[in-house]
Amino acid sequence: QVQLVESGGGLVQPGGSLRLSCAASGIIFRINAMGWFRQAPGKQRALVAAITSGGSTNYADSVKGRFTISRDNAKNTVWLQMNSLKPEDTAVYYCYADVTDYGLARSDYWGQGTQVTVSS
Repeated sequence: QVQLVESGGGLVQPGGSLRLSCAASGIIFRINAMGWFRQAPGKQRALVAAITSGGSTNYADSVKGRFTISRDNAKNTVWLQMNSLKPEDTAVYYCYADVTDYGLARSDYWGQGTQVTVSS
């Protein structure tokens, strides 16, 4: 079993910055992709950014140029640096990890979610 623990959400004014962190622990042979999704009220959960173990990244068009995803493979940790935040970035942000266990089975795991609110 794998646990993902998120931190770093909160309330910020438009134009401000926040940094989200997510640390994975448990029975992990390898973490393939890690990333962040978000879900605003009344909307479906959607990809924000993802990063492979080799460092390749993918971003939603709405956050390109403002958000940066990074990871430390040795620490099983992923970060999301969010700059120039807008009210429309308000959502619950969920970390996820595509994990391979020692039996070489792959599973997706999710964090509990952290609230990001952008408001003046």
